[in-house]
Amino acid sequence: MPRPILATISIAAMRHNLSVARAHAPGRFAWAVVKADGYGHGLHAALRAFADADGLALVEFDRASRLRELGWTKPLLMLEGAFDESDVEQARRQQLSLVVHEMRQLHWIERATRASALDVVVKLNSGMNRLGLEPAAFRVAFERLRRLAAVRSVGLMTHFADADRQGGADAALRRFEQAAQGLDAPRSLANSAAILSLPTSHASSIRPGIMLYGATPFDDRDARALGLRAAMTLESRLIAVQSLAAGDTVGYGSTFRAQRPMRIGIVACGYADGYPRHAATGTPIAVEGVATQTVGRVSMDMLAVDLGALPQADAGARVELWGDIVPIDEVARAAGTIGYELMCALAARVPRRVVDA
Repeated sequence: MPRPILATISIAAMRHNLSVARAHAPGRFAWAVVKADGYGHGLHAALRAFADADGLALVEFDRASRLRELGWTKPLLMLEGAFDESDVEQARRQQLSLVVHEMRQLHWIERATRASALDVVVKLNSGMNRLGLEPAAFRVAFERLRRLAAVRSVGLMTHFADADRQGGADAALRRFEQAAQGLDAPRSLANSAAILSLPTSHASSIRPGIMLYGATPFDDRDARALGLRAAMTLESRLIAVQSLAAGDTVGYGSTFRAQRPMRIGIVACGYADGYPRHAATGTPIAVEGVATQTVGRVSMDMLAVDLGALPQADAGARVELWGDIVPIDEVARAAGTIGYELMCALAARVPRRVVDA
């Protein structure tokens, strides 16, 4: 029989989360962000779940091709723009919208004599210092693109570095408004955190990402409190139970030592499945629906859980690593990371099941 580990992807939860984003920004064009294989949930699942989105946003040109092959006819926004001149030609053929965040990309579009009806979005560096043009170049790029016969439309965008904290996006929003003053074009500013907390940033279109998959963009606000539903549930089973005496240790490095007699369960899940190796003793987990915690160091294929609250639990008991009972963000915090990483790091060897519920 197959190893007892499974990731279940909920189409209904993803649809619900998109509806939450829309409710916060009514009337705005909604780009559903599906990069990184739909944040680890699968491109096919994302395509089904976000069928009502106005457009999809991603970074991978091969995945954009796949979306067109699968029948997506609405806009596709390439968030990192073209990586070479051939990408401009693909954008022309497949009607992909290109972000321009550096002047080299502008030059490629200007040289693309065969291009026609390209939709382009110019990106401002508003303080993250990752991608984006400085204000003067931002305005120059906008004016040059607007004059090109090959370009059908030009939009404006930026990305917030600190929208997840109170007032964190205020300075970036001011920089954008100053740089874009007088430019008549649709604007796209708001990521998940800004959608949920900064209505003044909603502009013409929104770009929900992590919230679509049921995790929080905030350190101090729970996803469920935001009305979001977990889209991925990672489950396994106990494959053994051990009885420890006081002083016994658990796992590699003997990092956990029992202070009293106790029972522990061994779960068929480890870092080779994408569970974070650095998740410390005390990381939340659930056995047969009962909240408990991990003990000891996570190994490649297994981890251990405290069965003190589950005296009847035995091999075969159902375990939720994250999902409806155990929020993925809580597991991430215990491992010193974020829910985004756990979703994207789910290993290929873990079977996926996509359900409508």
